[in-house]
Amino acid sequence: MTKPLADRIALVTGASRGIGYATALALAKAGAHIVATARTQGGLEELDDEIRKLGGSATLVPLNLTDFDGIARLGAGLHERYGKLDILVGNAGVLGPSSPIGHIELKSFTDVMAVNVSANFQLIRCMEPLLRQSDAGRAVFITSGAANKATAYVSPYAASKAALETLARAWAQETANTKLRVNLFNPGPVRTRMRATLMPGEDPATLDTPEQVAEFIVPMCAPDWTETGKFYDYKTRTLMSFRAPA
Repeated sequence: MTKPLADRIALVTGASRGIGYATALALAKAGAHIVATARTQGGLEELDDEIRKLGGSATLVPLNLTDFDGIARLGAGLHERYGKLDILVGNAGVLGPSSPIGHIELKSFTDVMAVNVSANFQLIRCMEPLLRQSDAGRAVFITSGAANKATAYVSPYAASKAALETLARAWAQETANTKLRVNLFNPGPVRTRMRATLMPGEDPATLDTPEQVAEFIVPMCAPDWTETGKFYDYKTRTLMSFRAPA
């Protein structure tokens, strides 16, 4: 039986653990060839082993996303090898400091923005030409409820996710008349290392797993997904449109 994402090329950032790892596996199970990026070589190799067990294939790209020239080289390499990109999952992100704003060093703030915003900006710049070469390019960025709640004590993270949402929505508008679809996905509280760092007293058994979340990301990457500029809220299982504040 033909797999729904057979012959499609999927780039997943932050693929060495958590939601990125689970999404890469789920996309591979659906038939996509995975281009997996992360800083952690060991995690990527473990992912590759699991994808091979599924009968899939992957290209591993150890890359710190703050290496913006490295992102450009990745885009050039994908162009040379495949001539297109079908799926982009912008998952990589960092939590940053958990402190009152006045206690946060400038470098700590700019480090969060570099990974959560600037790296995604560079991914958009470098991958859009490839996604436009696809018959059904799909981009999904992982966001957070902290963006609209303006959550106290994680202001760099909240601000970065708000910026990412605006960036993705603007890109969706710019590409609305193309075959490219751009959307956001909010997983909510999930059993990840980032969540454990933020909420060390929380029982992880009360949270859904990254594997459960990934099953809802995969359909947004499929050719038959038609929505763009939308926000999928995993907790409520609802696809939402953005609205101006009342």
